[in-house]
Amino acid sequence: MHIELDAEKLEEVASKLRAVAHPMRVAIIAMLDKNKQMNVTEIYKTLKIEQATASHHLNILKSKGVLRSRRDGKQTFYSIKQDSIIRIVDCVSRCETSN
Repeated sequence: MHIELDAEKLEEVASKLRAVAHPMRVAIIAMLDKNKQMNVTEIYKTLKIEQATASHHLNILKSKGVLRSRRDGKQTFYSIKQDSIIRIVDCVSRCETSN
């Protein structure tokens, strides 16, 4: 069996994985999976972090194509762009190391 590897596609996947490789970003993705859509205020208050910190993580996830945003007046709402990222995060969260 021969598998053709597309370097551009592999880099895109690796870029998304790097974007979610942070505990706070995993928490944001999990919250958005549960709530479908949240605004910045709901996100930073739920996570008990500063607004600037939440915005930083949200911008990284959005720039890598993990999240989408929608403006409604002064508020910005975030949601997950691709369900595949949920399966990846879920898979990683189930991984345990044996001691």
